[in-house]
Amino acid sequence: MGLAELARRPGGSPDPLVPESYTATWLPHQVARHASGVDMLPVGSPGKVGILDLAFERIGDRTELTALYQKAPLHTTRPLYYDPEWPGLPYAMLLSSSGGVIQGDRYRVDVTCGAGAAVHLSTAAATRVYRMDQDYASQLVNLTVGPGGYLEYLPEHTIPYVDSRYYQRIGVTMAPDATVVLGETVMGGRLVRGERHAYAAYCADLEVRGPDGRLIFADPMRLAPAERAVTGPAVLAGFDVVASFYVVTGDRPARELADALHDALSGTGLRAGAGVLPGERGAWARILGGRSPDVTAARHLAWDVVRRLLRGVPAPDRRI
Repeated sequence: MGLAELARRPGGSPDPLVPESYTATWLPHQVARHASGVDMLPVGSPGKVGILDLAFERIGDRTELTALYQKAPLHTTRPLYYDPEWPGLPYAMLLSSSGGVIQGDRYRVDVTCGAGAAVHLSTAAATRVYRMDQDYASQLVNLTVGPGGYLEYLPEHTIPYVDSRYYQRIGVTMAPDATVVLGETVMGGRLVRGERHAYAAYCADLEVRGPDGRLIFADPMRLAPAERAVTGPAVLAGFDVVASFYVVTGDRPARELADALHDALSGTGLRAGAGVLPGERGAWARILGGRSPDVTAARHLAWDVVRRLLRGVPAPDRRI
């Protein structure tokens, strides 16, 4: 079945084209203070609202994409099954036909992973958040994982340019016996051009909840260099790239996962640490470095460690 035949919205999803669907109901003040009208191509104009809604289900011995709705500039390719160690796992690439994120852009991504299904999600390239004179840009990501489901969301890094204002919210709703592996990487700007933390605001929220809506854990990030230094202790500590990695699961003891991540990352030469998530629902790790290739390699190492512990298979090279 081709993607054109799947071009329908998964059942029960809200109308994706109403502003309430793609507009954040709340913004941190670091971004909210920039909210304004946009003189050219205002919010809601063609190409300013990107929608991607995917549903995956277990069919036989593999997971398949069973429903799809996409609105430019967001779209996806046909899922690939290239991992010989896990042949039933689809690798879905989230794409954008635009060159990057600009002022007034509003993106929303919804992914449903059904009972017993497993899927890996990534992006084709870094997300570039361009300079802004008015308003801000935002992306809402909603991930729903059913009983026994397994979802990996490991996008490429985000690069906030000079004067950019960006808010991202990742909301996860997962069954008690599901597993979710998440990773996010943020650069301090276009480092090769000497830009370091010259953006106006980069803010992100991660919230993971159970099927009853009860919060499992949350991890907010607020970077606004003009308001408060982001290079001191307890922030980026003088580094230019930060990666966050989370594994939420009950398949292995949380302390075992955290110790494995700590042992693996301690040999990278980067500033890194790992710990147990609240309620011993899994483990997290944070990685700091001066170059994106080094941090990306360390995050891949963390992913490989988790894959081997949870599924007994290695993490493949995603650039195959």
